[in-house]
Amino acid sequence: MILDGACHCGAITVELETERAVEEMPVRTCGCGFCVRHRPRYTSDPAGRVRIRIAGGEGAVSRYRFGLRLADFLVCRTCGVFVAAYEPEGRAVVNIEALARRADFTAPVTQLHVHDTEDVAARTARRAKAWMPATVEVA
Repeated sequence: MILDGACHCGAITVELETERAVEEMPVRTCGCGFCVRHRPRYTSDPAGRVRIRIAGGEGAVSRYRFGLRLADFLVCRTCGVFVAAYEPEGRAVVNIEALARRADFTAPVTQLHVHDTEDVAARTARRAKAWMPATVEVA
């Protein structure tokens, strides 16, 4: 199954490929400062994959990094929607709110703690288990 999504203006699109039913996909939130302000619900399938496409070149996206600076939080420069977080090693987590079928994600929300005390090794290991293989294509 392919779950499509995009930012509000369509400059950043996602295609999440999974064999899981949408209702069974994990739904997570985070308590870090960025997430408290943006209020995303996250999902990923480590057995699936996600393709993120950025139309309009690098100028169309803000790649915001904070904390340990391991992931790019992809925010559209035109409409301001946060679409996904991407690690250059090829893993990502998607903001459910950017997906067309966002209302179908009905699994109970798992509240994640603020991960400020994690070091690079701990954060990388946690994401390797929970995030999904990903590619980012810039057009």
